[in-house]
Amino acid sequence: MAATTSPDPVRRVFVGTVVHSLGLANGLEFLAPGAVGVTAAGVIAFCRPLPDAGLPRDRLHCLEPFEIVRALAPLREIWAFEDSAVEFLRPGQFLVPGFVDTHIHAPQYVFSGTGLDLPLLEWLNKYTFPREAKFADASYARSAYRRAVSRSLNNGTTTACYYSTIHLEASRILVDVVLELGQRAFIGKVNMDRNSPDYYVESTEASYRETVEFADYVAAKQTPLVTPVLTPRFAPSCTPELMTRLGELARARNLPIQSHISENHGEIEWVGQLFPDSPSYAAVYDRFGLLTARTVMAHGIHLTTAERALLRARGAAVSHCPNSNFALESGVLNVRRMLDEGLKVGLGTDVAGGYHPSILDAFRQAVTASKVTAARSREERRAHDALTAAAAAANSGTPGPESPRPSPPPVYPALSTAEAFYLATLGGAEVMGLERAVGNFAPGKDFDALLVDVGEDVVAAEAVAATVAATAAPPHPVDVFPHDSVETQFEKFLYLGDDRNIVRIFVRGREVKGAAT
Repeated sequence: MAATTSPDPVRRVFVGTVVHSLGLANGLEFLAPGAVGVTAAGVIAFCRPLPDAGLPRDRLHCLEPFEIVRALAPLREIWAFEDSAVEFLRPGQFLVPGFVDTHIHAPQYVFSGTGLDLPLLEWLNKYTFPREAKFADASYARSAYRRAVSRSLNNGTTTACYYSTIHLEASRILVDVVLELGQRAFIGKVNMDRNSPDYYVESTEASYRETVEFADYVAAKQTPLVTPVLTPRFAPSCTPELMTRLGELARARNLPIQSHISENHGEIEWVGQLFPDSPSYAAVYDRFGLLTARTVMAHGIHLTTAERALLRARGAAVSHCPNSNFALESGVLNVRRMLDEGLKVGLGTDVAGGYHPSILDAFRQAVTASKVTAARSREERRAHDALTAAAAAANSGTPGPESPRPSPPPVYPALSTAEAFYLATLGGAEVMGLERAVGNFAPGKDFDALLVDVGEDVVAAEAVAATVAATAAPPHPVDVFPHDSVETQFEKFLYLGDDRNIVRIFVRGREVKGAAT
């Protein structure tokens, strides 16, 4: 077979354990070992099992040069990469796709982890709006955004869907910071022209004009890494005129849209009062052309059956933000039902309503929320069955036709690890309409990846017990033992790991954390 003559040759080949999602229904693929080839442009050329060269799996970290050549010969024959391009992962290391955060407020990072004593609407007025108003100061914005984006990226978020503030200059600064640090992002200048504090509100005309200016600013960067996203904060803070114009702008320029929906019962009631002619919260956005196949709606906890059907019909997606949903006591989203109904769902940190900037936290809390929903649905089914049985016993022997029995309530299984990981990666990419670019290691996609290390020294239990070093603080929160498989090491990272386990990060092939940075 002749070597490739591609104008973009393979410049890096990673060999070791590779884990990624093949889709909600198709589960996880473990390549142990696998080989991932990346071109000079940062595009994935191949992702496949390492060709069988008769090599022991447990020796991959200590292969001799001639063994490397033998194992990779079939791929070298096609792609003509140099030996120097090959990097071998050590035991305990593996590649996973970068995380996708589908909902995060960059300016709110400055007060994350505080002020979680109030429900949504009161929380906005007491904590959020005063802090966001400070971003009128460009120097403050630059400092705060650099720290917020660095923290997000360091936690493995290679793609983020950011809210900025109403300030045009600060929003431009966020774009510059994201590009400097190398993250991929949707960034939105927030729109708020009513029902906002006097110190933090725009006129309708200024809000629209500066939104156009911001979109133009991003377009002038001519980079696929940053996309402007229209950001009406939520329906109560935007006039019908402004939402109409934003809907027209979205249609004219094919721009994505992000907002909030059905997060809190008080919010829903307020929307009903502001838009009495609308049959639902979702219908308000739809009326103004803001529910499209490029729309990301955060929360959606209390959406009705009709509203979920409307979102699905429009192709709109939901960002599930379980940390915030718990922290602000907004409710528990039934993710299983949404997935069963065919809605696109991804995960969001929702900093600072969510107090943690890592998608690993969102992953864990999404699993917990689904277990709460599963337990609640089983209890409802048991109660229904008990009532049905009692009614049947009471009516036994009674002449006449039997009364119709109500249908049993559905039971909603909890999310599996594979499903939650899909939400954190490929599912999030689908929510943002980026599934052709990122989300897993399919050839042709950009190499957005995390190199995870859960501990290169796997020691026997008796050796641990016999050494004084066993009492020293470990460098990260994951311990690996001889019985651990590739699969359990991956699980331990998801449920126990943190940014210390993410030793290298790549966005479109560029190393933005690790040895080369």
